[in-house]
Amino acid sequence: MLSPRIRRLKLDYDQMAQKFAGWPLIEITGTAGMPPEVYRFKYNIKGLFVSPTGDIQERDVHFLEVNLSLGYPRRAPQCRMLTPVFHPNFDDSTVCIGDFWAASEGLDDLIIRIGRMISYQEYNTKSPLNGLAAKWAEQNAKLFPVDARDIAPPTDKPQPAAPAAGESAPAASAPNQGNGRGESPDPWAERISVE
Repeated sequence: MLSPRIRRLKLDYDQMAQKFAGWPLIEITGTAGMPPEVYRFKYNIKGLFVSPTGDIQERDVHFLEVNLSLGYPRRAPQCRMLTPVFHPNFDDSTVCIGDFWAASEGLDDLIIRIGRMISYQEYNTKSPLNGLAAKWAEQNAKLFPVDARDIAPPTDKPQPAAPAAGESAPAASAPNQGNGRGESPDPWAERISVE
């Protein structure tokens, strides 16, 4: 007889394999364990990062690693981005999921929620991991979401293909054109300095 934890791990894997099969925005790129306890995901969505020169830029591909500890599902999965993300609820080693994790939540729902966070469809500036990103997000909220597509796979209709290279996501906000007071017309080009 399987333990409750093993049954949960198997259920999570089966749900995600079915939900994300053929979905272009979220892919399972690797697993470890049987049933899996470590996952790697690829998000084909727009998000932000800070370049080595300090500019905020868009990135179309993001990688996430999820580790399900022995305390899972009572304890939240350990999530970390493998590609840099400039977001109030991400830092170099952690994705802040404590505000909304519950043992009753499916891992597939968590993966979708992290995708929504990457695209700035969801963010919390009140208890940030990255204070600089929180301040920037509050000042530039009119630019969000960065990617307006529905991150979750549809459940009752054919799955749409991802936009071709060079195409932008539908309903994306137009860049700020400045306010005539000498401010940068393109907030993505603003330099970020960490002191």
